[in-house]
Amino acid sequence: MIQQKSIELLSGKNLVFLATVMQDGSPQVTPVWANYEDGHILVNTAEGRLKHKNILRDPRVAVSVTSAENPLDTTSIRGTVTEVVPDYEYEHADRLARQYMDCDYPFRRSGERRAILKIRPEKVFVMPPLVPDR
Repeated sequence: MIQQKSIELLSGKNLVFLATVMQDGSPQVTPVWANYEDGHILVNTAEGRLKHKNILRDPRVAVSVTSAENPLDTTSIRGTVTEVVPDYEYEHADRLARQYMDCDYPFRRSGERRAILKIRPEKVFVMPPLVPDR
């Protein structure tokens, strides 16, 4: 269901904006790093953060990615977190840091427990390329 353009945006150094649902039903948005693997968008977070708490209660999310090089190159995706996978060894966090910063994850904190949010895309919108006036 996800288009190649969305995969390309998720594979670059483009910030991803993740929207979750607060307990009162209001939206909560956080800029995150993400990638795409095996049909899922993967977001790494620390257990206990607001987005983690929100998805444990309500797994519906939305994701928006805009190219760092062209702000009109964008995709928006609605989906569901289908699984929360422990990343206590920082393997996924390291992969994302290499994608975004060309190094292993530099923000490790003592006692922090990382987790991967596996998002199944359900509705995908890709901004069509603009054709200049002739």
